[in-house]
Amino acid sequence: MNNQELKNIAREVRKDIIRSLHAAKAGHPGGSLSAADFFTYLYFEEMNIDPANPRDPDRDRFVLSKGHTVPGLYAVMAERGYFPKEELLTLRHLGSRLQGHPSMKDLPGIDMSTGSLGQGISTACGMALAAKIQNKSYRVYTVLGDGELEEGQVWEAAMFASAKKLDNLIAAVDNNNLQIDGPIDQVNSPYPIDEKFKAFGWHVIGPINGHDFDEIRQALTEAHTVTGKPTVIILKTTKGKGVSFMENQAGWHGKAPNDAEYEQAMAELEGTGDAQ
Repeated sequence: MNNQELKNIAREVRKDIIRSLHAAKAGHPGGSLSAADFFTYLYFEEMNIDPANPRDPDRDRFVLSKGHTVPGLYAVMAERGYFPKEELLTLRHLGSRLQGHPSMKDLPGIDMSTGSLGQGISTACGMALAAKIQNKSYRVYTVLGDGELEEGQVWEAAMFASAKKLDNLIAAVDNNNLQIDGPIDQVNSPYPIDEKFKAFGWHVIGPINGHDFDEIRQALTEAHTVTGKPTVIILKTTKGKGVSFMENQAGWHGKAPNDAEYEQAMAELEGTGDAQ
């Protein structure tokens, strides 16, 4: 798939994020939009998955460690064919399979229920270790928020992954520099992210432009060559990417657009012709 095709898909993903949040009147747009390009590349280019067989034991696994940004994951899964796109409008509704955090009990294709920050990367480590024990070739991918790196459990998992030489584990940090209370370097700085992961024995790639498909492709290609240690890719992104009034605004961490904001956001996403 060429870059323009990926950009077109990412634009549709962003539109569906806005649609679902507007219908729910709640949710997390900022981090969903910042990770949309990486989600798109994973699900359309990178991972060995089959929406028609979501429980294939040999499939690659994905764990959304920053589970609150699941509107972005739902949008890309719907685009990939896991469920009808119309179902996105049931986000956070009673009885819906699409709750505010991903649930593996409700929706086929969700590999882990997440929401408590710091826990997703730990379960990803467990999946990767299981593959090693069972001599399986699948990879495990996980996406963390940069504010999530303030959780101590992240670093316990990082230490474990290095100690067990989990070279089938690829983590990505969505480094948009904002969390619910403001810039991460002002709240409780996890910087320097690259040096910390290196100190824990990881192969570090980046920071790269998390909205550039060439850079994402190159990073994941490099990750495939790494042996004996886990890999982390640091994605420099823009919170709220693609919607002008949401970009780089901590206030859009966890609220839905009203009717006027919805119309403006959709007009921008329709009018750009480019998700970048």
